[in-house]
Order: sequence, then structure tokens, then C-alpha cells
Amino acid sequence: MSIKRIDGNMTGLKANQIHRLEHIYRRKVPAQQIVTQELARYLCEMSLEINRQIGVLIDRKGIIEHVVVGDHKSIFLPDLRRARVAANRLRGLRYVHTHLRGEPFTADDMADLAHLRFDVMVAIDVGADGLPDAARVASLLPDNPDGKQWDVQNDVPINQLESDFLSFIQALEDEFERTQRAYDVGSKRERAILIHVTSGSKSLAEDSLEELAELATTCGVAAVDRIIQQRPQSDPHYVLGRGKLDEVIVRSLQVGADLLIFDQSLTPSQSRAIAERTELKVIDRTMLILDIFAQHAHSREGKLQVEMAQLKYFMPYLLSQSTALSRLAGGIGGRGPGETKLEIDRRRVQERIHHLEKQLRSVAQGRHLRRQQRQRRHMPVISIVGYTNAGKSTLLNTLTKSDVLVQDSLFATLDPSSRRLRFPRDLEVIITDTVGFIRDLPPDLTTAFRATLDELRDADLLLHVVDVSSPAMDAHIRAVETILADLNMDDLPRLMVLNKIDQVDHKVVTNLERLHHAVAISARDRHTLPRLIERLQDVIWDQLHADPRLAAALPEGQEQGAPAW
Repeated sequence: MSIKRIDGNMTGLKANQIHRLEHIYRRKVPAQQIVTQELARYLCEMSLEINRQIGVLIDRKGIIEHVVVGDHKSIFLPDLRRARVAANRLRGLRYVHTHLRGEPFTADDMADLAHLRFDVMVAIDVGADGLPDAARVASLLPDNPDGKQWDVQNDVPINQLESDFLSFIQALEDEFERTQRAYDVGSKRERAILIHVTSGSKSLAEDSLEELAELATTCGVAAVDRIIQQRPQSDPHYVLGRGKLDEVIVRSLQVGADLLIFDQSLTPSQSRAIAERTELKVIDRTMLILDIFAQHAHSREGKLQVEMAQLKYFMPYLLSQSTALSRLAGGIGGRGPGETKLEIDRRRVQERIHHLEKQLRSVAQGRHLRRQQRQRRHMPVISIVGYTNAGKSTLLNTLTKSDVLVQDSLFATLDPSSRRLRFPRDLEVIITDTVGFIRDLPPDLTTAFRATLDELRDADLLLHVVDVSSPAMDAHIRAVETILADLNMDDLPRLMVLNKIDQVDHKVVTNLERLHHAVAISARDRHTLPRLIERLQDVIWDQLHADPRLAAALPEGQEQGAPAW
């Protein structure tokens, strides 16, 4: 029978010492025992002789899978990613190692327990005579009211390590499964932990995570927990601090999460590092939005735009192959028109991007021709803009008696919809619904949808719809204003519309209406719209009189005192 090799620090060891370490593999521990007294004594004798920590990894059948040698104060464990691990199960390995100076579990020990999901971790103190003294035993804990993530027992006699180990592990995993079921997500496909790292206020971070939870819900993902870490600056490698990331690993086991969603953009190296350490799928806010766009793109133009944005986003991930890539692109975050493109090399991806850009230029040219036709007909254009899920499509439907898709979800509308609207003064306009805005809109998406957003440039009036019931209303207004400024459209005439007034106190609405020089409505209630119609009519009427090019759109024989809508 071939002898398995020893992992770790073998420098300076004598041949007979290496041979004796290799013989550890021939030992077998009864499955019901954590470790036998004989094996504990042998590990301590060898550890004292070579003045280094020695560890063994034992599976649930009692077979020793790895023997690892460290230095006098720590052990660097081998790569265990091929070992069994499931979303709601422990690793199936117990980790027993020696401590030469009777020190407690170190931060590295607890990190290994969390990161590698060991069944249990045992540290045996080496006595001055080379015999084992007391031991410490640590194990992960299911979700509990105290928020504890692991249990540590100190000064455990060696003979008590011969307990009914398999029954203990079975009961522990059953409890993990029971507590995970408490986070009932119905038919949801995946469970996610939402993570936000900030140097600012916690309340702003909570508001941001609330929006991220809405994005996750739109993707069909259940957000089972939210984690905020405040620190002066993000960790360049893991974004979170390493200790906090280990807590996230344990928390994912407690709640049964198989996905981490970060509320900020990650670099490819950060995504890979986090995925490799946690063995969970990792996506960021940009990838989540891309996934929503991929689900909601129905027109040829929308699919082209989303595919190009996906390919540009994933291009840096193709620099090197990694096991993390499968966790990045599997399911959420790699869905839609661009998913099959991740399998091809960078050159072909670049060729595909050039092809998509050419097609989108053709689409943009078609849009330009249609705009010219509208201008020749001297038809004024009103474009509805606003934060996603503010009620833009609902307003379009109510104004024009249309049936544009309306959903209580983010980015339900990706493809612009245009309808004709006739005012009481016999004045006809084109009114257009556009894709919703969102804070920190991914640059690749802004570029991909530029042909669509360019429709706004020719608008005679932008109708800025605001969800007045949202706690983040002010932030949403700022986000829309910022995007319009970035698109060099902040000089276009605008009228703010405060929507969903049926969900807010009347006095609050009145004050906001005065503050923003806005019109308050409920887009679902046609009876709240006459004031908006009158205001729109006045603005367009004034523009028609002021602009000679649009004079032909004025109805003959109509005066300003014409009947209301």
C-alpha cells in the first residue's frame, strides 16, 4: 500500500521522523470517537520531538485523510476544496492538532473552523513529558438567539474525546437543517446574504440594502440576512475584513445561504478571492442589475443592449480561469442573452462586442430617422423619466388608456413605449415611457442603453415621476438628476410629478408639492390627473408659441380658454 505524503513544513526533519509521521496514516479512529488516546499520545510525542504543531484530518469513517506539519505556533492547512461540502452540511472532517504551549484557540484556528466547516476542531495541549494534557473542542453552532457562531469547550479530559461523536454530528446537522427551515423562502431558487461595507452612516447603508433586497426579489432570490460592516476603507482583497468574512461563512451555514450579494462593485480579483474563501457564489450590485435586465429584455434592441453590457462586464473575468468563475456565472448573474458567451475566449468576445455595437448603431440610426419623421410632423414629445418602480408605466397607461406592462418590481420596463395623447385644446403630443433610473447605474449599461436614452434628448418636456411614499425619495430625486446631468440633459424643461399620494399624509404631500413646484397625483386614479393634464397642456402650449418650428402643431382656432381634459 502506498504511503500518503505529509503536507506542510517538512524542512529540517530527519528521514526517520518523516517515516514515523507517514505511519500516522496507518492508524484508524473508531467512527464514534473524535480521537483515541493512543493517537493523541503519538501526536504529542512527535510534536514535542520536532517542536512543531502536528494536525490530522479524520473523516467520518475514522480514516485519516491528511497529516499536516506546521511550525511551533501554527499550521497551514492544505487545499480542501475537493472534500465533501454541501450548502447545509459540515465538511465531514474533524481537525485534531497539537498546541505546544497550552495556548487557547488562535484567530487562525477559528478562521479555519469557519472557512472549512469542520465537524469539530480539537487542540490537544502537549505536556512537558510529551504526554497529552487537557484539550479544547470547538464546533459551529446553528442559528440561535444569542447570535453565537461557535461553541468552545476548554479543559476537556482526553478520555472524554471518546464520546458518541457520530450521534453528536447527526444531531448538530439536523439542528442546522431545522433552523434553516425557519427562513422559509417558498419556491425561491436561491438564498442570499446581502453585504454592505461603508465608512459612512449605518442608516444610509440600511437604506441601500433595502433597495438591494428589492433587486434580489426581482431576480427571484430570497434575501435571508443582511450584514453591514463599518470600516475606514474596504479591504483591498476581500472588501470585508477577514474576520468578518469568516463570520459571513458561518452565517451562510446557519441560514442556508448559497449566494453572497455585495452592495458595491467588486473587482474580478475580489470576486474570485471571496468565492474561493467562502465556497459560495458571489455577485455584486452591477451583476444583479445585469441579471434583471437580462430577464426583462424582450425586444431585439433590448437583448442586444443587455448582451453587450454583460460581455463588457465579464471580459475581465476571462483573463484567467478559476474555479470561482463557475460560482460567479452559474445561475444568477450569468443569465440571459450573454450567458453562453462566457465560454469563449477573449478574442471572440471582443469580436462579438464589435458586432453588437454595429447592430446597435443601426438601431440608433433607425431611431434617429423616426425622430426626424416626428419632427417633420411637428409633434411635441413628452418623455417620462424617474427612478425605477416610481410608477412611470402606470401613469402612461392611465393617461393614454394603454396596456403597457406594469409590475410592482424594479426595471419592469426596459423597452421604450410611445403613445399619442390628445389634450382638451385639441393638441396632440407623443408621450414616451423610458427605462427606470437607479443610483450608481453600471457604466456598461449606461453605454449600452445610450441609443434608448438618446430618445430623451429630443423631448420637449421631461416628466419626472417620483414615488412620494418611498423613504429614500430625496436620494431617488438626486440619482435621477445626476444621471440626467451625466447625459447632458439637465437643461431640458422638466416637470416633477409626485406619485402614490394615496399612501402619504395630505399635509406632507402639500408641502412637498410646494417645495418642488410639482404636481401631486396617484397614477392609478384617473380622477387625480386633471391638474397634471392642465399643467402639461400649459407648458406645451407655451413652447409651441415660443418656438416657430413647432407653430404648425398649434390647432387652428384654439384659444387658451379651451375646455379642460
